[in-house]
Amino acid sequence: MSGARLSNLEFLTRPMELHSLLGETTAIRALDEEITYASRCDAKVLITGESGVGKEVVARLIHANSGRRRAPLITVNCAALTDTLLETELFGHVRGSFTGAYRDRQGALELAHRGTVFMDEVGETSPRMQGLLLRFLEAGEIQRVGSDAVQSRVDVRVIAATNRHLVDSVAAKTFREDLYYRLNVIHIRVPSLRERREDIPAFLSFFLDQFSRQYNVPKPAISPATMTILSEYPWPGNVRELKNIVERLVVRASDVPIEPRDLPLEVLRGTSGEPQQTPAAAPTLTTTPARSASEALFERMVNGGESFWSAVYAPFMSRDLTRDDVRAIVRRGLERTGGNYRVMVELFNMPTDDYKRFLGVLRKYQCHMPFQQFRSAAGTRTAREAAGEATQPIA
Repeated sequence: MSGARLSNLEFLTRPMELHSLLGETTAIRALDEEITYASRCDAKVLITGESGVGKEVVARLIHANSGRRRAPLITVNCAALTDTLLETELFGHVRGSFTGAYRDRQGALELAHRGTVFMDEVGETSPRMQGLLLRFLEAGEIQRVGSDAVQSRVDVRVIAATNRHLVDSVAAKTFREDLYYRLNVIHIRVPSLRERREDIPAFLSFFLDQFSRQYNVPKPAISPATMTILSEYPWPGNVRELKNIVERLVVRASDVPIEPRDLPLEVLRGTSGEPQQTPAAAPTLTTTPARSASEALFERMVNGGESFWSAVYAPFMSRDLTRDDVRAIVRRGLERTGGNYRVMVELFNMPTDDYKRFLGVLRKYQCHMPFQQFRSAAGTRTAREAAGEATQPIA
């Protein structure tokens, strides 16, 4: 086992610091009660909610308050691993089972014996992996990759999370019904931030304190106008988005209160349409469905000048974006560039030298898409425009 993996496991097995949920709304109090009930037993838990709402925080609170708190909690991101890597990560492998398997390795399920495994984005797993998970949940037996026999039987509590509606996935035959009912013994839904706007000031204060200490700067004040805008913003990225914005504000803060002009452009547009528009227009737009994460991030890169590495790659690695989100962004990029990945590197504000790294990341996480269909579509559009068949604006 490598030194890097050892250090990671030491972090995961340290006694967990107890935290409580922020907020005083009815939704948060109900969520607190659900966490308390789930902590009193060993039943499997399915946590649902949008990306960035804090599903992992809920899982950690359940573990920290349960009888398993002295054993490790190990998190596995199902969306960031290919099928083969996920199987190895969960079940381990034996020496010689594949190239690079120089020694036996325990998987997360063995390492978490008498503890908890948190499977994030379980809705992204393949049918084959769903079958392996179902077999484990039924028998608790571990058979490592490359082995012909069962190595051990473990006592592990499984907490799963997803931002998908698994009932719809079951109906579409993309998620096994029997696995769904195995995981869905206790169902906890984490509300989005826009469903509990009264808690936004508490989050703002908490993160302002946190980042002020981290960067050793005075805690900035927030003007009433700014607080109104932040409270009306729909927060498509939920708590994670709010946390990132607060960090940005703390880094750039001065001695004067934070004013609306200091807020990112997407926040101003998301509440009032334009930075200088009057607040009266805000209620009309709050009823408009929020843009998808892929649309918002694509606009931030193309129009806001952010790099793919900070806007997309970092949230994807921290499990705030799914593989489908990244694929949607890549698709939009191919449509914009006529299927040219090199041009997409520039479009997404990356150095030209990052071309191979960019393609490598897309292939590693199965987000690479064939370019041919986009080039032919671009060619068709060009021919039509040359013939005077371009679509005219609707009056």
